Amino acid sequence: MSNITVSRLSQKVISPAEPTPGGELRLSWLDRYPTQRALIESLHVFKEGHEPAKVIGGALGKALVYYYPLAGRLVESDEDEDGELRVACTGEGVWFTEASASCSLKDVDFLEHPLMIPKDELLPHPNPTLDPSHENKLILLAQVTEFTCGGFVVGFRFCHAVADGPGAAQFMAAVGEIARGATRPSVEPAWARDAIPDPINVRRGPLPEPSKSKLQYLAMDISLDYINHFKNQFLEQTGQRCSAFEVLVAKAWQSRTRAVNFRPESEIHLCFAMNARPLLHQTLPPNGGFYGNCYYIMRVSATSRKILHSSVLEIVKLIKEGKKRLPAEFARWAKGEVIGDPYQITSDYGTLLVSDWTRLGFAEVDYGWGPPVHVVPLTNLDYIATCILVKPSAQKPGARLITQCVAAEHLTPFHDGMINLEH
Repeated sequence: MSNITVSRLSQKVISPAEPTPGGELRLSWLDRYPTQRALIESLHVFKEGHEPAKVIGGALGKALVYYYPLAGRLVESDEDEDGELRVACTGEGVWFTEASASCSLKDVDFLEHPLMIPKDELLPHPNPTLDPSHENKLILLAQVTEFTCGGFVVGFRFCHAVADGPGAAQFMAAVGEIARGATRPSVEPAWARDAIPDPINVRRGPLPEPSKSKLQYLAMDISLDYINHFKNQFLEQTGQRCSAFEVLVAKAWQSRTRAVNFRPESEIHLCFAMNARPLLHQTLPPNGGFYGNCYYIMRVSATSRKILHSSVLEIVKLIKEGKKRLPAEFARWAKGEVIGDPYQITSDYGTLLVSDWTRLGFAEVDYGWGPPVHVVPLTNLDYIATCILVKPSAQKPGARLITQCVAAEHLTPFHDGMINLEH
């Protein structure tokens, strides 16, 4: 498919459609966490549309009236000795690129794995390239690429320091509502960063050190029968229900542990982000419009021997026990009573970082022609072991697991372990 081309037709900066407040806004402790400065990249694939760049670009400017901080720039405040990161509400706008592809979405399998178009051709990159000191200040960039079939892909680069997954999806949903004719978002956005705890004496861990490991990308579509096989077993054995996320993460952790063959006595870790909004319902605005970072990373640890010799159902129990610790552990963190840094991301091969994209809201965004057929989370660091659960394409009920968690020599046994229902 080397003859496929993507042509960028135009680029511009879209500013709020009406005047917006100025000044600087303070970010929360979690917003300012060093790893949040990254631009989170994703592709959202839509089967059909009519002049999508024009529609989405127009709605974007109107949505920025309400989400005006996103049209600003990141700055390091002169008021603080440590140069605390803030948002300057300059109203400068977001980078917006219009592009066209020389093929249909069907020709590239709707961007199912493997990506038949390099991701950077579908993501917004200012041309000429901006000076890094300038690009590092940007909060949001978007690109709409139209395909010959009438379908289109929206590529986002969204600064994690200003919004987490549910927050980014909330903004995209607002753009969609306005694109469909609404005069304002149905959910009123709220900055409310003071509601997030600012723990005293909690020292942030160092940034992850790059390693020599080059972890391999693997996407797997998991059938509903596969998921229900384990869910029904769990219900029969415990009388309790479990989620598809718990089943698939347990299976991935077990399969990875067996594939890598860690030393039996070594301690391995499973880390996953949990939405902390329900724990702050007394301080967050009641309308649910908060879009900043509000999550906690739970860690479940065990020896390699335990994970090797446990059933999937027993590992599901470990994950459920970890989830139950959230309220108490988050409260201790908020008071500055935890040991270590729960948000520290590591490149240690013994740690697997997992996340669930099925409930963030990306799969429900509608710009006027229905929700996406496919959402593709993208990772830039191939040395941090990750596993992401996303909704599959509409014609494939079940789940899709996108992993980048094992080195090349462990990829085949990891895949074989995942498809084995016997353990």
